[in-house]
Amino acid sequence: MPEAGPDEWFNGKSSDENQSIAREYLLHWIAVTTSYGQGEYDSPGYLGAYLAPLSLLAGFADDFELKEKARMMLDYLIYDYAVEHVDGFYGGAHSRIYPHQILAPGRTPSANIGWLLFGFGKHHPETANRFLALSGYEPPPILERIARDRDRPYVERELKRTRWRMRNAGPRSIVIGDRRSVPVYKYSYVDRDFVFGSSQGGLLQPIQQQTWSLVWRTDNPRRQAANTFFAVQPYSSFIEGTMYFAELADTITDIITRSKIDYDSEDKLASGSPYEQVMQHGTALIALYDLPEGGRFPHITTFFSRDLEHTDADDSGWIFSQGGPLYIAYRPFAPGVWKPNDWTGLIGGEHGGSVGRGFSEWGVGHQCLVSNSLINGYIVQVAPVRDYADFDAFKKAVRALPLSFSLETTPEAAFTTLDGTVLSARYGDIPTVNGVPVDYANWPLFDGPYAYEKRESRRLDLHYGDERYLLDFTQPAAQETEDAVQ
Repeated sequence: MPEAGPDEWFNGKSSDENQSIAREYLLHWIAVTTSYGQGEYDSPGYLGAYLAPLSLLAGFADDFELKEKARMMLDYLIYDYAVEHVDGFYGGAHSRIYPHQILAPGRTPSANIGWLLFGFGKHHPETANRFLALSGYEPPPILERIARDRDRPYVERELKRTRWRMRNAGPRSIVIGDRRSVPVYKYSYVDRDFVFGSSQGGLLQPIQQQTWSLVWRTDNPRRQAANTFFAVQPYSSFIEGTMYFAELADTITDIITRSKIDYDSEDKLASGSPYEQVMQHGTALIALYDLPEGGRFPHITTFFSRDLEHTDADDSGWIFSQGGPLYIAYRPFAPGVWKPNDWTGLIGGEHGGSVGRGFSEWGVGHQCLVSNSLINGYIVQVAPVRDYADFDAFKKAVRALPLSFSLETTPEAAFTTLDGTVLSARYGDIPTVNGVPVDYANWPLFDGPYAYEKRESRRLDLHYGDERYLLDFTQPAAQETEDAVQ
């Protein structure tokens, strides 16, 4: 930072003062992230926006402690991506995601970063990659081994948090310092051919939330591939806007739509909802909805991409489909109608702006099942193609699974999955797995085959076979002396 007095800075502070404030802010962000999870969590679009400035600090900062902790945070965030991807496509629940990134997972900065760091996919220009390369950063070998190891399927649980809630924080919010946030409970099933992941539902990210998603390995061109399946309850309200932003209730929605034009559109595909509750175990998911009368967009949208094949609305009520190496079974609890994904014409039309750029490449040929029942829900059960003799064998197995649901007053469902696990969920209650309530209170910061950390640990202890790599943010960075190096 150049030396300058208070009269040369916009805020009336000197360079030293501004640098001190910035340092304190960065170290606070690191402490919060490694204790409670990232606020803008697991974003396919904004991963680069975090890696780029961290790269500059890790490569060029004069402050040794900040330089070293920036390098450690690069390892930390890259691990977060490496453990939840398939062939470079970031899977699971996301924050900060745009329509083109939802529909075409290969059009994301995270996919481009995966090429530089681990060799997945093909090169495509990415700003964050330039900073990473110029900084001299190289991921430790254990991260590449983790990123490439998909020999066995595994479950990855992670704790994240919402961005700071300014208003309408709600009874489930927690206090971190002098601010409020809500925990985000992430669950992902990672297979060599797909990633199926979710969060618990709710308003977890302003504007650009993906509560759950399914992505799979594909042979189609990565920039054109629509290798994804998901559902959304589109929600638009000043309540959400004022929850996360400082503007007034009567102007916030208009302000949001000036840059995020799809926010107040009924066919939007990125959204959280306060009327949604999701549970997942392994390769099965239950989602329940209790929408109020008179809501802005009282429907559920389930996205069926152009890459899906053999889609079949079965007499049993299940809808079967295939996405590359993956079989999908979707059981809606209420009827719906088929519509094109951009049925209002907003994003693909003349007013699509930057959000709709390139729409003809990524946004056409898809369809959505839209259900207008206020009390609603569905089940998703997936399985790798390799586990069954053919598609009919998968269908037969799913049709035989015990399933019950009710949409009387309060939605509820019980389902026995392909592996025999019994899932039960009732809207407003804690769901159960084989009769045992899901333990959200003790949800870990990380829990998977390569790391386990409790919340507030400020550590990440990675294991791969006999190899160990520890990121310990509780300790001051130790600078080697010349004598120690000799």
